[in-house]
Amino acid sequence: MHREVTSLVEMLDETANKYPNKIAIVFGTKKISYGDLARITKRLASGLYDLGVREFERVGIWLPNCPEFVYSFFAILRLRATVVPVNSMFKREEARFVMEDCAAKALVCSVDRINDSQNLLSRLHNLKHVICVSAPKKSSVVINFDSLLRQAKEFTKSVKINDDDFAQIIYTSGTTGRPKGACLTHKNLISNIKDCAQIIRVTKRDCTICILPLFHSFASTVCMLLPIYKGAKIVIMRAVRPFKRVIRSIFKHRVTIFAGVPSLYSILADAKFPPLSIILSRFINPLRLCISGAAALPFEVWHKFQGRFGRLLLQGYGLTEASPVVSLNPLKGKKKPASVGMALPSVEVKVVDEKGNDLENDQIGELLVKGPNVMKGYYNLEEETKTSLKENWLYTGDLAKIDKQGFIYIMGRLKEMINVRGLNVYPREIEDLLYRHPAIKEAAVVGVSHSHRGEAPVAFVVKKADLEEREITHYLRANLAPYKVPIRIFSKDTLPKNPTGKILKKDLQKEIEGIFK
Repeated sequence: MHREVTSLVEMLDETANKYPNKIAIVFGTKKISYGDLARITKRLASGLYDLGVREFERVGIWLPNCPEFVYSFFAILRLRATVVPVNSMFKREEARFVMEDCAAKALVCSVDRINDSQNLLSRLHNLKHVICVSAPKKSSVVINFDSLLRQAKEFTKSVKINDDDFAQIIYTSGTTGRPKGACLTHKNLISNIKDCAQIIRVTKRDCTICILPLFHSFASTVCMLLPIYKGAKIVIMRAVRPFKRVIRSIFKHRVTIFAGVPSLYSILADAKFPPLSIILSRFINPLRLCISGAAALPFEVWHKFQGRFGRLLLQGYGLTEASPVVSLNPLKGKKKPASVGMALPSVEVKVVDEKGNDLENDQIGELLVKGPNVMKGYYNLEEETKTSLKENWLYTGDLAKIDKQGFIYIMGRLKEMINVRGLNVYPREIEDLLYRHPAIKEAAVVGVSHSHRGEAPVAFVVKKADLEEREITHYLRANLAPYKVPIRIFSKDTLPKNPTGKILKKDLQKEIEGIFK
């Protein structure tokens, strides 16, 4: 059992002291022990300190899944600074907004982002340093990650980290379309980690595979912090595909916990594997548990996956502002596949009507969440924080009902957000970009149900001049992360509007309902 720790740094150090030689991270052929993980993060913290990073300052991490993400995460926290993960799929201007909004002091990036990061360094007043993994060592502007690590000594300064200090600021799209930084404290994350460990009974003997992007709150908490808390092993994968590599890693490293999003389970349930591999996966598969989060899991997918692979698949619910896990179906006892489970031990939930009045069981309303996992607020957004947090209750913007046993059912969304594989897409951002195209007169973007993505954006445009769909798609791909690009763009002579001139998006959705299922 862990003693009561007040910070994520204490959590790592305690695990490293207990299991110094136990493997913490596997990445390809590389294996890093807990003792080495603690030492590396201390050296990197010293390197960042020498660059001028101090307590309460923000440092961005713009990396794909790799050990350097974990090193950077804990090195930043050692300085009592704050981690700001940047979506690894973001284009330059999307990353610029995040780095500018939080006034980041430094940015750790991958070599494929070196040019974009250098551009941000030249444009942003607060950004003083870019540290790049595998960067050219002769660069006079960008600091090589390995060189910084190699030259630094272990960080030995005494830094007192309080449990209500910001550990992460994770940017998530909001109802205004402007990304908002959810401020998560050490206490928020530790409470969520402990609750999750209790529900799914994680031990040091477990092995988690991390195929979800670590910039995402679900992967960060469930695939990185949770196993570190218990001294379990983490197998980090750069990408989901090819599936053969993932499956090979599951068997090779005896992975016991697999966390994914519904679209991934849908693909696996429909994938054409050789009959022998299906038989092997059912009878000698080391997995004991699969967890689905970040979006609603269709019952058909749950039923098909469990029937094919014979492994327990538990659906949960969460949101970044709640660190992020709110509920999960129980490991033992009664489960309800159509439900997202029951609230975690330290979390309270209720459903309210439009006036904020509590609703009875099985009545549909907005889901509210309260607990030590709920964020402190949105970074530098006082009004938005007041709207989302009232009397310590987090207003999720999701429609739900709760049955007599306490099982939660997500029924829809109050927000206009589109949830693509667990990643939020706000139509306004895409529409603004379409409106900036000289050949487009009007534009509207709606979300549709999609068989593999969960939801996907679809655009409708009224053109001023001849313009092919592929030209519009090419234009969008040059300015947006891939998951934000609409899967189809329909041209129309006019868009339906109400008497005040507002575009009727529900009418547009009805036109394409069921096409992409």
